[in-house]
Amino acid sequence: MNTFKRWLAVPALLTIALSGTTALSQSTVAVTPDSQPIELRGTSGGSKKSNTCAGNIAPSPNHLIRVTEDTNLRITLQAGGQPALLIRNPAGQDFCVPADSYSGGRIDVPGRWIKGTYSVFVGDRNNGQHPYALSIARN
Repeated sequence: MNTFKRWLAVPALLTIALSGTTALSQSTVAVTPDSQPIELRGTSGGSKKSNTCAGNIAPSPNHLIRVTEDTNLRITLQAGGQPALLIRNPAGQDFCVPADSYSGGRIDVPGRWIKGTYSVFVGDRNNGQHPYALSIARN
């Protein structure tokens, strides 16, 4: 009977462990002066309707980008569906860039990024969910 009780604990512990990894699906990357290009992958869209151009997004950012000093960066998103990239800067301002009908689901955002942490949401304007690749490179 004691063995049976131990086996009952295994599914409960497994559920707790797996639910913990779901919260960790958001990744944080640091961009330093020595950083090589970074590629991140995930699934666009989500259950939350964005008030910006992004359509549906996840309730929390897909990625956090920590810029360690002011730098020029190029963020590139490639995704299926109707992707949009929503970036919240360290001051809390949202910047939204949708893919146009000629880009084939590709979004390029070059620019000067100030030191701080940016929240990145990968949305879908058609309420879909599609795999994406997000690259970050010094420009």
